Amino acid sequence: MWSDMAGKLVSKLLFRSSLLTQAAPPASSLLLQGRSGGSAATRQSSSGGPPEKISRYPIPYRKNLPYDIVELMEEVEAKGGFLPNVFKVLSHRPAEFRAFFAYYNELMNKDTGNITKAERELIVVATSIHNRCLYCVVSHSALHRIYSKKPTVADQVVVNYKNAELSPRELAMLDFAMAVCRCDTITEEHFQSLEEVGFDREDAWDIAAIAAFFAMSNRLAHLTDMRPNLEFYNMGRVPRDKHKDEAKDGH
Repeated sequence: MWSDMAGKLVSKLLFRSSLLTQAAPPASSLLLQGRSGGSAATRQSSSGGPPEKISRYPIPYRKNLPYDIVELMEEVEAKGGFLPNVFKVLSHRPAEFRAFFAYYNELMNKDTGNITKAERELIVVATSIHNRCLYCVVSHSALHRIYSKKPTVADQVVVNYKNAELSPRELAMLDFAMAVCRCDTITEEHFQSLEEVGFDREDAWDIAAIAAFFAMSNRLAHLTDMRPNLEFYNMGRVPRDKHKDEAKDGH
């Protein structure tokens, strides 16, 4: 799962980044350059048709990026099978790239608190549809499907989370997240609603922080016209054929 792996790598690389120079990566890292789209904000479509638009801002050549960012991109791509477009688009500003993924890691990949990874992804889906962010809705719906093993819930939330097949806990969580997303006045009643289903005050902070962080992410996606990778659309919809995977590994 690229989000788990990216979180761990970001922590490691951010710690080292202040020690690294702006030197170009070794030649081996440039082999993946074609997938990042070069200096144009497009990449060739897998069907051989016209280039797929990724961003309205230029995407840097990897040879021009700091080494720690290139290393992260290569490891994410190698282990996840593809490089999510958010990595490419935000590399336009390397310092902000590091800050973005550092906070992302703290919110989405930490092991403390009472919110599961699937629930965190559900918060992103619900608030991102309110903010009309195609990239985050598509990519985080895919991650929710994988974490939850429920292939239809995210789609239901996209249409109307109030009518989705959610538990009382999930519904209260999304009600709170949406109140933050809409900039409603937060009252003690909001906290009490969370506490009734097992969340505490620190969980409330986490829910609100995820909603707030992705409000920023949603708006950056609007600014850049960031488009989701085609791979995200089908992720987690059909169970993987383990026998087929084992056969491939055997070759």
